[in-house]
Amino acid sequence: MLLLIDAGNTRVKWALAEAGASAGQWLASGAAHHADLDAAAAGWHGGGVVRALVSNVAGAALRERLAALLAPIPVEWFASSGSRAGLVNGYREPERLGCDRFAAAIGARALAPGQDLIVATCGTATTVDAVSADGRFIGGMILPGLALMAGALAKNTAQLPQATPGAAPPPQFADNTIDAIVSGCLSAQAGAIERAVAAHGGAFCILSGGAAPYIAPALKCGYRMADNIVLVGLHAVALADVDMGDGTC
Repeated sequence: MLLLIDAGNTRVKWALAEAGASAGQWLASGAAHHADLDAAAAGWHGGGVVRALVSNVAGAALRERLAALLAPIPVEWFASSGSRAGLVNGYREPERLGCDRFAAAIGARALAPGQDLIVATCGTATTVDAVSADGRFIGGMILPGLALMAGALAKNTAQLPQATPGAAPPPQFADNTIDAIVSGCLSAQAGAIERAVAAHGGAFCILSGGAAPYIAPALKCGYRMADNIVLVGLHAVALADVDMGDGTC
């Protein structure tokens, strides 16, 4: 059994996969805020896990905590490199690319092979990355996530309130301040993604992340919603390792 973990700035997401399962096909999965991690980890032991593959962008303290919770399971701390699982990393310094972005790009390519792709992951930050049809990570953009954008307005202005998106997007030209903030933030997020799609020759968009359901209705380009794209990428990495004889699920 393979344990996949995506440790982000806000939550830790995980999945359990059997040997031979296709990327993104899991026996179980879940997510927990950092404060609730101990309870989530209780389900990892006793499930026959023989390997863990972890993407961590939440810092050294969380890595130490995860390492303690995972012991004695063998762990690979996934890191960006020049190439992995058939994807060439075109970053100027490949090892400085966020490991979550590299994993997400690998996951997007596993879901839509042979296509020019824009990979938009909408979480605490929004990352918008370009992947070529022949398997090259070209580069991308990082901008504040939807909640950070709205929070910055509330924090740094005297009279603007904190705004959060609702079930339905507001009108483009809103007639009240809360909706105007939400409309502006959604337009900024969607505009960055649409601009990237256009710059990459009309590439297909893979959309993921906790804020993706709010941003998706504002998009005017084709997209596929993909839950837990980082975990999909980690799974694709593990499967590629097995094919090369470098690992086991």
